[in-house]
Amino acid sequence: MTRKDSLRTPNARFNDLPDYPFEPNYIEVDGFRVHYVDEGPGDAAPVLMLHGEPTWSYLYRSMIPVFAEAGMRAVAPDLIGFGKSDKPTSRGIFSYQQHMDWLTAWLEAVDLRGITLICQDWGSLLGLRLAAENPDRFARIVVANGFLPTGDRDPGPAFKVWRGFTAYSPLFPIGRIVDFGTKRSLSPAERAAYDAPFPSSKYQAGARTFPGLVPTSPKDPAAAANTAAWESLGRWEKPFLTLFGRHDPILGKADKPLQEHVPGAAGQPHDRLDGSHFVQEDVGAEIARRTVVWIASERD
Repeated sequence: MTRKDSLRTPNARFNDLPDYPFEPNYIEVDGFRVHYVDEGPGDAAPVLMLHGEPTWSYLYRSMIPVFAEAGMRAVAPDLIGFGKSDKPTSRGIFSYQQHMDWLTAWLEAVDLRGITLICQDWGSLLGLRLAAENPDRFARIVVANGFLPTGDRDPGPAFKVWRGFTAYSPLFPIGRIVDFGTKRSLSPAERAAYDAPFPSSKYQAGARTFPGLVPTSPKDPAAAANTAAWESLGRWEKPFLTLFGRHDPILGKADKPLQEHVPGAAGQPHDRLDGSHFVQEDVGAEIARRTVVWIASERD
């Protein structure tokens, strides 16, 4: 059963996706069904991979096997409104805080601890707050082309164009949007996989809404909570690594402020890789391998 104010993508839409053989897992949050990938030993330390806009856990398909084969528990949820998770049909239900509440409820239900967080795009906007607000659950953080906005920085003209497009464009071709944000060209089958969760525009309310929720003013409803999380990250001494795609026109240089602000970033092997905004599509396996080596180095 689905809530009356939401839709559920038919399972057939996800048949035979390239390089995505993972068994689905589901849990209910606030009456919505939330899907997540959960591979590798169930009792191992978890690697939590959070996607952003307008992607889903398919974004991490090249990284999940690397972690699982290294003996780690690879977990990648689909945010509500995305992927195989339920999709509210009204844009009005979505807010930054609502997404935080849903994600926190999911985290508590699955009860992950000792987490290595990997986050990108809106996965960072949510994930960095999630870690800052639940520090006892997190062991380390890897940020790839993401940030935590507090409303006191101008997001720049490229973001403003993107925000206007998502709000007003009559067409919202998600597969092509993801392809535009990669350095390599996605195959037709890969583009179709990103379109799969959205049989029609009625399913796209979550994807359409995300850019408008980014705090761009100190008066934004999310600014106070994000500022508190940012201050908490200023005291974060656990390992913190940035692996960014250097060809990203919006967030390609957002790594430096993170490195300068977070104490745990000092002395870490930060790098800018040969990728664009959706860096997981360009060099995902490399990010995963570097993360495995980075975690192992803590034990040496």
